[in-house]
Amino acid sequence: MTFLDILAQLAQGISYTVVVTLVCSLTGLVVGLFLASLRRLDIPWLIPLIDSYTYVFRGVPVLVLLFMVYFGLPGLGFKVPPLMAMALSLGLVASAYLAEVFRGAFNSVDSAEVLAAQAMGMTRIQVLRFIELPQMLRFSIPGMVNEFTSVLKYSPFAYTVGIPEITKQAMTLTSTTLRGIEVYLAVGILYFVIYRISLFGVQLLTKRYQIPGMTPAWVAT
Repeated sequence: MTFLDILAQLAQGISYTVVVTLVCSLTGLVVGLFLASLRRLDIPWLIPLIDSYTYVFRGVPVLVLLFMVYFGLPGLGFKVPPLMAMALSLGLVASAYLAEVFRGAFNSVDSAEVLAAQAMGMTRIQVLRFIELPQMLRFSIPGMVNEFTSVLKYSPFAYTVGIPEITKQAMTLTSTTLRGIEVYLAVGILYFVIYRISLFGVQLLTKRYQIPGMTPAWVAT
């Protein structure tokens, strides 16, 4: 078996790796954006709850949380499919980090614009929706790219719940060929290719929505 044959064999798991990464990233994005937006509304009793959520989920190892969801919840009568288990573990951990990214991006919005909008009679929700959110999302692109990269790097944990992504394919291939160095070198190459392709897509998106004067995070990448 040549090195190209190994790459071809491992490539069978690429689609699973991409799906896991996208599902977990989307979960993190939606939940994190929701939490950061609620926190921006300055509702006193909600702020401690949101802060506790981000504190806890940033402190719990992804693999431990994944095992709690996939192997623990069935004991309580809730059977969780593998992909959903990844979303409820890696996705929620990503949401905690993204909530902090969005909080920092919200703080970068010029307060004078918020005051001007309120002076024009806009409600707090309208200010959040039309003034703060559009700017915040642009400011947060570098942080979102970094978190997407982290999710991609954690996606191999999916093999522990039976999802046949790249790492699972590598383990099977290593056990049959005993060529671990070549197999995992190929795994590294495939992950790097996925990362660069994803980064290229983000670059195209950012060129359209980038705030003038801001330097993209991947200039030094």
